[in-house]
Amino acid sequence: MLLSVFQGRFFVLRCCLLAATAGLVTIGILTIYAIGHPKQVDTNARIQGYKDTGTPPSINNQQSSIVHRPSSINKYSNKWKKQLAFAGVGLIGLVLVNLFHYQRLGSISYLLYGVILAMLAMLLVDKMGLITLPFVHDRLGMHRWIRIGFGFLVQPSEFCKIAYVLALAWYLRFRSNYRTFVGLVGPFALTLLAMVLILLEPDLGTTLLLTPVLFTMLFVAGAKVKHLAIILCIGLAISPILWQFMRPYQRMRISSVLLQNKKIMHAAKNNEKLANILVGDPDKLRTWRRAEGYQLLHAKRAIASGGLAGYGFGKGPYLQNQKYLKLPEADNDLIFAMIGHQFGILGCAAVLLLYILLIACAVELAWLNTDPFGRLVAVGIAASLAVQVLVNVGMVLGMMPITGLTLPLISYGGSSMVANLIAVGLLNNIGRHRPFSVAKKPFEY
Repeated sequence: MLLSVFQGRFFVLRCCLLAATAGLVTIGILTIYAIGHPKQVDTNARIQGYKDTGTPPSINNQQSSIVHRPSSINKYSNKWKKQLAFAGVGLIGLVLVNLFHYQRLGSISYLLYGVILAMLAMLLVDKMGLITLPFVHDRLGMHRWIRIGFGFLVQPSEFCKIAYVLALAWYLRFRSNYRTFVGLVGPFALTLLAMVLILLEPDLGTTLLLTPVLFTMLFVAGAKVKHLAIILCIGLAISPILWQFMRPYQRMRISSVLLQNKKIMHAAKNNEKLANILVGDPDKLRTWRRAEGYQLLHAKRAIASGGLAGYGFGKGPYLQNQKYLKLPEADNDLIFAMIGHQFGILGCAAVLLLYILLIACAVELAWLNTDPFGRLVAVGIAASLAVQVLVNVGMVLGMMPITGLTLPLISYGGSSMVANLIAVGLLNNIGRHRPFSVAKKPFEY
């Protein structure tokens, strides 16, 4: 069964794909292990050149999905074992998805997408209080998880990324009406169904992820650039209206990217109107460094303090002095900062090179495939992975707001790991099987 993964066409290309995947998963597990098992605890460890902002107070669920606690490393000590188990389940999924021709998934793609949408709808029903569903797990006011027994949780929005790409690729495979402006209504309606349900969880990061995936797949499928540009301009034009409907903590996360600049922070403190636009409440600017801005500032400090080669595996102030130098979600959203903290710029570059190899293999498989469905699925998965990496790394570097998007194949999380390994399995399946149908080459209309 396992050998079936390696059989078929483009053997070398697919081996590169799988090798990059294995490397990223291994780096993730080792980093999670290091967070829970630092070389030695040193409460006197400090970062030279930075002022200690202290450990922030707890933030309520209206401001952040993360509760900061000056806790010890105990809660991280066994996470690497769970992540290893998640990787094992994901490997099984990767193998299983290669036991049949990928086009069989196309015929049931709408059904799969419908099941995921139904799961997302159940989360919304429970959140609104219409019906209390015992299998819905609520964490800090967010309804994102479904209990499946034995203490395990599933996050439907992670699997929605795959189901959405399959459904959209199946919709676009032979159609030509999306070459007209009116013909784009179908793909956008298909996308909005998931976006609305995921946004109401709330999960802004995954919601925004679907938009670039949609535009990329439409472009490769043959949609006119001018139509996509018009829609993009309309979206930018109504963004001030959408800003008014955002929750305060979502607006604060976006504004935090600007508030890192001392001039903007100073201007906001001295201009009440500007402060109201950026954060809604001018008083929040006084506690910004210890509240909403804490993650952003300390993620940058953790990665910057690593220098060229880092402190070494399991070493560094953010690992050895977690009582006073706490980085929330160090094993999840901000794990890239911990990689840079331990292994420096060289370690970060190695991780990015593995991602480039993985995404390049996916794009090459799409280019070589003559089946419109397989090509679009490969492009959709490549776009999804690329956007997640860009956003997550951008968050750590302070260039993008903290949205909750994980670093694929590295961040801690069962649903994310399993979904991403299944996506890699689909890419491998697309490469190893010959298509049932022949299509034009990409960008050839």
